[in-house]
Amino acid sequence: MPRTKAMITRAVVPFAAAALLLAGCSTGTASPEPTDDGGDATLRVNFGQFPENWSPGQEMEGGPMRIAYETLLIPGENGPEANLATDWELTADSLTLTLRDDVTFHDGTAFDAEAVKANIELVKGGTTAYAGPLQAIESVDVVDATTVVLNLSSPTPSLPVTLTSRVLPIGSPAAIADGSIATAPVGTSPWAYDDATSIVGTRMVFSEFADYWGEKPGFANIELVSITDPEASAAALVSGEIDVTDTEVDVFPRFEGTSIETLAYPAIRNNLFFFDRGPGGVFEKKELRQAVCTAIDLDQWAKIDGEGQPATQHFVEGDQGYSANIDGYPFDAAAAQKLYAAAGSPSVAVEMVGAPYNSRQIEIYMEQVRAALGNVNVTVTQLPPPQYNGEWNSGKYPLGLSSNDEQTAFEWYSAWFAAGAPGNPSGVESAALKAAADAAIAAGSGDEADALWAKVTETIADEALTCAHARGVEQLAWNSATVSGVAAPAERWEPKSVNYRDLTPAK
Repeated sequence: MPRTKAMITRAVVPFAAAALLLAGCSTGTASPEPTDDGGDATLRVNFGQFPENWSPGQEMEGGPMRIAYETLLIPGENGPEANLATDWELTADSLTLTLRDDVTFHDGTAFDAEAVKANIELVKGGTTAYAGPLQAIESVDVVDATTVVLNLSSPTPSLPVTLTSRVLPIGSPAAIADGSIATAPVGTSPWAYDDATSIVGTRMVFSEFADYWGEKPGFANIELVSITDPEASAAALVSGEIDVTDTEVDVFPRFEGTSIETLAYPAIRNNLFFFDRGPGGVFEKKELRQAVCTAIDLDQWAKIDGEGQPATQHFVEGDQGYSANIDGYPFDAAAAQKLYAAAGSPSVAVEMVGAPYNSRQIEIYMEQVRAALGNVNVTVTQLPPPQYNGEWNSGKYPLGLSSNDEQTAFEWYSAWFAAGAPGNPSGVESAALKAAADAAIAAGSGDEADALWAKVTETIADEALTCAHARGVEQLAWNSATVSGVAAPAERWEPKSVNYRDLTPAK
């Protein structure tokens, strides 16, 4: 789900309104009090909003998603580790997974190879946010209840990493089939959604799942609330209404002299995408895209933001896909004007959308573009997060900016730049980019593949399909009087998340 850390234009909620909001959050069944040994303790978490759609493959922040769902593999220090799958064998043609035989979905149905097949086909075949990274899976064979083979159309060495991410949370096939999973998540985690005690739009209750296959977590239950305003969520934390929340630096003074602690972790990568780049599109000409990129002054934005960090590319050094040859598009007004002239100096007047958490960043960028190029005007319209999440990259608008947290070069290419990528509504891919990607995919893994994926990201940069890369941090705050064990999540680049299983009631 898109999110940036930025200087955000916010409406400050008066205390009276905040109190009313908090009162709404605590309506209904009272939360059990934390006990020394965890017992029936309830962890109360705020991550600002609920997913619009809980179905696997839909946009979900890691924080809400990982309450209800588990993945086949999980991230480890040295690569993917076992979770719902206990073993795996990757070849150039297939990925064979051996599954646990003691896992039950919250609705009582069994987790098995058929369930894996149903989830893959749902995410890959539907209109989902994560269809792109699964396109390499040509078909799925169910060998027996605990063995499933993913047949690959091309070598995909990054697939095990993909299976640790938000791409494929495993949901109940029964709930997928009847469509109920969109509003009532049904996974295999230690916490099962409790519709009876939840309040639509205010609080979602996840109660202890007695048939969970793994170790019992420190908190038996989790309540997820939705407080969007940072001032209100800070007030809720200080007052003891909630235990953990994502937060913003500018509310930290509220925590002075209290038991509230905070931490920051790198979680946000965003950049500008040109969606209308097909024949006849506003941004069809590479020179115009390059002109816009060169007109954006990331250093100036970072000074205003105070937390954001300019970057030259999506990947960091050490990642497959990183290239030392990419220097981004350093701000140069004169160079931007030359590129604009080379593009024919077109008059551009288009609309772009933002959400409350990234509109300011987008407005700064577009003000810079207007100042440098004069006749390129981008109107920024702020939408409510649910509407923004569904529209910003749909092709309705010619350009957009939001987070993209793909962990591998294959995922990033497949999600945004391949001709059939969900994030490429123009459907256009240059011959040069396709050839570079095909060669990288065919190389499998190893040094040669690393070098070829670097060429892919260099091509993406040269063609200015995206630019203005920025990184930010996620801020977590928690009440150390009620919860301990808070740390950055193991999953990389996931905003609004925490390792729930590491949390225990404070003693």
